[in-house]
Amino acid sequence: MGKKILVTGGAGFLGSHLCERLLNEGNEVTCLDNFFTGEKSNIVHLLANPYFELVRHDVTMPYYIEVDQIYNLACPASPIHYQYNPIKTVKTSVMGAINMLGLAKRVKAKILQASTSEVYGDPKVHPQTESYWGHVNPIGERACYDEGKRAAETLFVNYHAQNKVRIKIMRIFNTYGPRMHPTDGRVVSNFIVQALQGQDITIYGGGEQTRSFCYYTDLLEGMIRLMETGDEVIGPVNVGNPNEFTILELAELVIRLTESSSKIVFQPLPSDDPMQRQPDITLARQLLNWEPKVQLEDGLKETIAYFKTIVK
Repeated sequence: MGKKILVTGGAGFLGSHLCERLLNEGNEVTCLDNFFTGEKSNIVHLLANPYFELVRHDVTMPYYIEVDQIYNLACPASPIHYQYNPIKTVKTSVMGAINMLGLAKRVKAKILQASTSEVYGDPKVHPQTESYWGHVNPIGERACYDEGKRAAETLFVNYHAQNKVRIKIMRIFNTYGPRMHPTDGRVVSNFIVQALQGQDITIYGGGEQTRSFCYYTDLLEGMIRLMETGDEVIGPVNVGNPNEFTILELAELVIRLTESSSKIVFQPLPSDDPMQRQPDITLARQLLNWEPKVQLEDGLKETIAYFKTIVK
């Protein structure tokens, strides 16, 4: 038998795909989720597997289990969801990190933190390297997520330094694919849903702001490779796709691939919305021998096919 692995946020978009892959590789997986944004439908096909266990639990409360590895993915990750209850968002990042690090310390498990490119805020450095400290508004409307994730990174490095916990920190850049929540407000799911329903596609600002889009299979490969590195590698490591697209280019591509009659309309830019976001993945190439393989058009075709099954 493989390893015993705990995945927090395991019923979410990325977490469910991670649970599935870890099971397919012969591991025993416990999925922890409070179903605030996770969906049972994402993992229902795994429930018959005797090596999969689903536990409804909130990471702001301690949890006790014997495991070899912990992937800490629990946290709402889209602005609509994390701004709905900002205090809860901060608590999930901070208390969740404390509880999972405490567990890792007790059972001597290796633990990976799913951090985010949001720690860079609206960056003054482009592309973003791991050594960049970021440009974050600590009292802005996105701060509950940005600062929560920054505090979690602080906790991880302190538990490592003080208690020798075996940590990995991964900074995830925009990721997309099947099982994204249709109302999560993220740009890829927004555009696809609007295009499939024939609605206007809303772009905030002039559409010149850029993002880099990483398909979920590439992201998971980087995540697992980071977890499997030796204890000398702690991160943070950027994992994302360095190919940069404007939001307008993304909208036009989605319209073409869905053969939609949707029109593009422009609305004012929200506060603290970053104008540029592109990972420097030099470190991931060096440490993990990793780089993304899936091109945006190919990944979007798969994602659109999934949304066609759930969008009416």
